[in-house]
Amino acid sequence: MNGTSEGPAPAADFDRSAVTDSDAELAPRAPCAGSPAYRSAFTAAPLAMAVVDTEGLVVSANDTLGTLLGTGPQALAGRPAADLVDLASDAGTWQAYREVLDGRRSRLRCTRRLKGADGRSLWAQVTVEPLAEAEGAPGLLLSVADISARRELQARLRHLQMHDPVTRLPNRALFFERLTAALEAESYEHGGTGRIGLCYLDLDGFKAVNDTLGHRVGDRLLAAVAERLTRCAEEAADSRSGTPLVARLGGDEFALLVEDSTGTDQLADLAESVLAALQAPFEVSDRRLSVTASVGVVERHTAGTTPTALMQAADTTLYWAKADGRARWTLFDPERNANRMTRQALAATLRPAIDRGEFALEYQPLVGMEDGRVRGVEALIRWNHPQFGVLAPNRFIALAEEDGSIVPLGRWILRTACRQARRWQLAHPDDPPIFVSVNVAVRQVWDSDLVADVAATLEETGLAPELLQLELTESAVMGSAGRPLQALKALSDMGVHIAIDDFGTGYSNLAYLSRLPVSVLKLDGAFVRGFQYDAGRDGGASDAGPSDAGASDSGPSDTGPADAGASDAGEAPGAGASAASPADEVIVEAMVQLAHRLGLTVTAECVETSDQATRLRRIGCDTGQGWLYSRPVAPDRISALLGSAAGPGAAGIQAGAGKP
Repeated sequence: MNGTSEGPAPAADFDRSAVTDSDAELAPRAPCAGSPAYRSAFTAAPLAMAVVDTEGLVVSANDTLGTLLGTGPQALAGRPAADLVDLASDAGTWQAYREVLDGRRSRLRCTRRLKGADGRSLWAQVTVEPLAEAEGAPGLLLSVADISARRELQARLRHLQMHDPVTRLPNRALFFERLTAALEAESYEHGGTGRIGLCYLDLDGFKAVNDTLGHRVGDRLLAAVAERLTRCAEEAADSRSGTPLVARLGGDEFALLVEDSTGTDQLADLAESVLAALQAPFEVSDRRLSVTASVGVVERHTAGTTPTALMQAADTTLYWAKADGRARWTLFDPERNANRMTRQALAATLRPAIDRGEFALEYQPLVGMEDGRVRGVEALIRWNHPQFGVLAPNRFIALAEEDGSIVPLGRWILRTACRQARRWQLAHPDDPPIFVSVNVAVRQVWDSDLVADVAATLEETGLAPELLQLELTESAVMGSAGRPLQALKALSDMGVHIAIDDFGTGYSNLAYLSRLPVSVLKLDGAFVRGFQYDAGRDGGASDAGPSDAGASDSGPSDTGPADAGASDAGEAPGAGASAASPADEVIVEAMVQLAHRLGLTVTAECVETSDQATRLRRIGCDTGQGWLYSRPVAPDRISALLGSAAGPGAAGIQAGAGKP
């Protein structure tokens, strides 16, 4: 059956099942060849049979065997039985046959493909077993049963089992059978490239076709797609790799498997041809339908690869193609996949980490621009992960929002920050108390009673409401309506300050400022970095110095929905700097004036140089935050800053206080 659509016939049908051992000791012997009853049955039997001596030569044959082989039964006498039914074609069957002849095995049963008298091939089941001993020499009975009809039925059933009824393509079962065979060592040890490639594709928006036009139209569209994919595979056929296998894996998912691939370029060309083939509209049921596909491409060595690993890589890459915009192909990237695996590992351990106490807070000062005194601090969370080390918020805050763990984590941050602020207040009774600013994610407002949480925390810690500031990103606040807006108003009525973080880079919808209970605007650091267009004019270089720029871990990594603003204010000097522009200073001055007219205070993030601080002070900015004053530091470092000036003359002292 080699070469048929179902692939090579399973070896079990030929070799491994060629020898039947189950009845090795208990199988009854055939009747005695010399008895009249036996001779009569032997001659008239519809089953092709022959008596074989212990040397393997035919002693006698019945008419049925002669008819099957296209010769008279007398002409078969004296011929080697093994030659008549092809028992010597493989070593295993030949060895078993010799053991039956020698009396060391009781039976041989195997399947062989023979050529019949009419020239057609037929499948035969050959059985060799000893005859009962009589007066003559011992012998064996050879019987040959034509099982072609059964094999044909098995082939048809296998085809139905291994092919998709809608597209007539190989289905998932046959695909994995071929994939498994391609990854076996024997398949690439002799002349192959030792590589394998896979294009795993999913139709974009196919569900809408099923939902709006019905499954009948959807099935016809799938069949039309299958035809184009098959043509792509035929056109991509290579003398070395052969024709790629096209399979439907289920739903609107298809795969093109390239055995003995020659590299990523071959798979990239195939993916490009698939996308090009699907560009033209489909005429289905008098409708003109357009469909695109996202394709995940994987190409690698077969050694060390398993079907599961290859499909996982393909599935991941397909997801990337969809996430990157659909209607495209994406090549598997091990580094990107490693990041994904790390992300999954973090997500799995995030909730337990809260209970294990693996999180800690650092604090970055917010300094008055006029007098240089510390007015408050922003709480920034860190994860002391046992495997990955200290992680900044951008590594896990988004995950926490996705799975809802941001709610318990946010409660812990709020409680810890307020408790610490109260400790500072009690430790420095002669100094004005500083406020603590805590970042809040929108999901905390939706999924928890934030107002109740804040009230309970303030009561528990004894911190005054006016010493707590809650920061939300501009995009979150500007979209607030319903419950979030009510919560913000309730918090404001309680005395808690509400700050908009990263202002100027999101909606910047000024109409919202008139109705939201906001008291503070935190200007995005991109504007402050723009002040550097003539920073060298008066020697206003960054006070942090080159050695500080790489020492902190609170640079861009501090970005996160629940840690918004941390990235810019705590960013390494010059990190991610945008193009310097004189217009930035004009924009900042206008925003400061607008905020003051609305009764709001303004905090500038990412203040890195004394020159920037001077300009911000000149245009009326109220507080500043950045590396000029301090990096995010542990709570005990903040005590050293309280009561001390942080103006330009003391900038180096403040930066030094923040060093690890």
